[in-house]
Amino acid sequence: MKKTLYGGLALGVTGSYSGMAQNCSSGTKPENTSAGTRPRKGKPVMGLRCTPIPEVRIAVIGLGRGGGAVERLSQIEGTRIVALCDLRSDRIANSRERLKKLGRPEAATYTGEEDWKKVCERDDIDLIYNATPWHLHVPVALHAMKHGKHAVVEVPAALTLDDCWALVDTAEETQRHCMMLENCCYDFFELATLNMARKGLFGEIYHGEGAYIHDLRSSKHNKNGYYKMWRLEHSKLHSGDPYPTHGLGPVAQIMGINRGDRFDYLTSMSTNQYGLTLYAENKFGKDSPEAKATYRLGDINNTLIRTVNGHTLLVVHDTTSPRPYDRIHKISGTKGFAVKYPEEKIALDPHAHEFLKPEEFKAIMAQYGHPLSKYIGEKAKAVGGHGGMDYIMDWRLIYCLRNGLPLDQDVYDAATWSCITELSERSLENRSNSVDVPDFTRGAWQDAKPWPVIDMETVFC
Repeated sequence: MKKTLYGGLALGVTGSYSGMAQNCSSGTKPENTSAGTRPRKGKPVMGLRCTPIPEVRIAVIGLGRGGGAVERLSQIEGTRIVALCDLRSDRIANSRERLKKLGRPEAATYTGEEDWKKVCERDDIDLIYNATPWHLHVPVALHAMKHGKHAVVEVPAALTLDDCWALVDTAEETQRHCMMLENCCYDFFELATLNMARKGLFGEIYHGEGAYIHDLRSSKHNKNGYYKMWRLEHSKLHSGDPYPTHGLGPVAQIMGINRGDRFDYLTSMSTNQYGLTLYAENKFGKDSPEAKATYRLGDINNTLIRTVNGHTLLVVHDTTSPRPYDRIHKISGTKGFAVKYPEEKIALDPHAHEFLKPEEFKAIMAQYGHPLSKYIGEKAKAVGGHGGMDYIMDWRLIYCLRNGLPLDQDVYDAATWSCITELSERSLENRSNSVDVPDFTRGAWQDAKPWPVIDMETVFC
């Protein structure tokens, strides 16, 4: 297999692990430990390279969202689905049928409450694809890495600061990849603006904005929706921003976070809660348990992050307001500006007081379309998965594993982007006072280079 210029980053606590780590190396210098970090237990994984895997043997755990992953991964060369794991037998049956229709071998199946541990302990698996509910993201990822597997995990990778550190420490101890499946980094406009940023179109980018604005009131209150209604239960127990990475991830990559810059501190503020109670009153009645329940999660949360280089990022969360879907994706630089929602637009000096005209916008998008989306974009749209970005993410993941390349997102990104969940709640519960963001790289960010634009001209499927 040919190798090509990588666009990547790497990922992922403590305990014994199986001995596959000798086949990987990062080449990273010893850390320059910053204040507030924890002692390193293993070796850095910035730019981690592992032995190429010609055929990536995969187990998918969690077949709600993971069912789509089974279909996508089965259409990527060099993959084999070895095991399927879910508590619901109907989801197991659906994924088995998908494999059959795609002419793929039958996979072993697991349906027990603790069967994910058995899956991670098998000796014929290279990659654990973890699409479970939030509370299982970290346990599954840690068990996978400790048993010699690479781990990819749905968003957010972790809900607490301790769990973020656990992922980092385990990835460093085991020298395994641990990547958060932040698919929005692979959407077409996000990739294009990344390309524009790397080529200097926006100048120095000093501010970015991202969001997860998605009306989930009906889904949260649906007893047949999220398993044991875990998302509604989280809204009862926590404030802050529980789901920051869809908007944050692409902007953080563009701004070189953990690669030349890092988050320094944040402050967070939320509105009161209205949406879940009003929805419950209208659907179940004012005297219903759902309407009388206490929900701590404010309807709209705004978290403002400042970096050590003096740049800022605004992250917005809202899943309970009657408003259209929106991830914002706003980039502000010394030479230009871009925004995705509600309509993709770009403005550039010396005429930045107005957006580019439609024909100008079309031309610049053609010029700066990301090589990755140009190369695999049409197939991605045909296969599907949030308009194709899920397929691009999965294809790129498999390509890097097969070629022994660093991954585009690493465990430091997973921890840095996910830690906003706990830190935003800490700030909010302390009258929005600022809270320091740990340096999960332990100083490695200072020498690391921002994620480059991938050269796809020499790549083949």
